[in-house]
Amino acid sequence: MSASAVRTVLDVADRLFGAIEGSDVACVEELFSPQIAVRKTGDDRDNDRRRSVRIIGWFIDSTTDRRYEILDRQVFDGGFVQQHVLHAHGRNGAVVAMRVCIVIKVGADGLITRIDEYFDPAGIAGLLAGGS
Repeated sequence: MSASAVRTVLDVADRLFGAIEGSDVACVEELFSPQIAVRKTGDDRDNDRRRSVRIIGWFIDSTTDRRYEILDRQVFDGGFVQQHVLHAHGRNGAVVAMRVCIVIKVGADGLITRIDEYFDPAGIAGLLAGGS
């Protein structure tokens, strides 16, 4: 993998998580390929671009702040895998500190083509249930 390709993948990673931390749904949407497929723990099928952007919008709207504590990030040819702890405070008083493993594939055009996200759903239950 060329140094340029590694830089592209790392730039996409930094922009994606920075956009979520900064409440910038439009930037997230710009990073998503029109054909993106997203699957997270609990899904029985892939989510398309429209639904995936809506889910991120809901998460941003449901929280007052978000921060990613990156534990490890490894670049592979065509993407990266990252382990992080997602810290957030819900508008309903919930506190989130959820460990996540995420695999993201990035196309040659610098757009995200696939996301597979693995986490314990109990970590986000407070946002869904009205607080903790």
